[in-house]
Amino acid sequence: MATALAKGWIAAGLLNTAASAASDPHRKSREKFQADTGIATGGSNISVVDQCPILILAVKPHIIPQVLEELQDRLNEDHLIVSIAAGVTLPQLQEGLGEGIRIVRVMPNTPALVGQSATGYALGSRATNEDAASVEKLLSSVGIAFQVPEHLLDAVTGLSGSGPAYAYQFIEALSDGGVKMGLPREVATRLAAQTILGAAKMVLETGHHPAALKDAVASPGGTTIAGLHALERGGFRAAAIDAVEAATIRAKELGMPKR
Repeated sequence: MATALAKGWIAAGLLNTAASAASDPHRKSREKFQADTGIATGGSNISVVDQCPILILAVKPHIIPQVLEELQDRLNEDHLIVSIAAGVTLPQLQEGLGEGIRIVRVMPNTPALVGQSATGYALGSRATNEDAASVEKLLSSVGIAFQVPEHLLDAVTGLSGSGPAYAYQFIEALSDGGVKMGLPREVATRLAAQTILGAAKMVLETGHHPAALKDAVASPGGTTIAGLHALERGGFRAAAIDAVEAATIRAKELGMPKR
């Protein structure tokens, strides 16, 4: 996710690689990040804190307590902390970093890499309007972004944070169906991916409800309604709803344990 965001911001002209820094305790990971982004990357979080006023915490939730403990004595009022750790709440971050620190909690997704991220974010109690504007600018440069109350961020995680994986699985399944019916794999996969891309753009650009767009494709007694019937029989919509619910519940579980 860190690589996707960094490359997206670089492509949008919002990140000066020469003035940026990153850290990772694992040598191979930091070497790959530096090769992918051109950002100098070392093993010390402290060196990044000392160089950068905006800090992106792009680590797994269970690593957050260790990172907060390391950073808390090095931060000052000039720092803005942006956390993308799933499930780790603003109060937990505030407790770990200190009451005076400005924090924004963000849940992006990996299509930031191609400028098509879908992101939700929530402001900490100390974050300013200027902080909100800065984060909105960064996130909007790689897709769409919505400010939401923090209690909804876990739902954002379950929907759009994990959602690309659901879409990839659907594309793969459509491709498998095409192969079963005789299409070459490469053709089937590209047709499936373009179909999902086109359908998504129709929803976003027309403003029509997905159900209305679906009905416009499904003519009486035609092929589409037959396919839709098969999806309903297989519990497609219920399975998609269950996936979002399961991922949301898991996001809540991933938060830092109470101290």
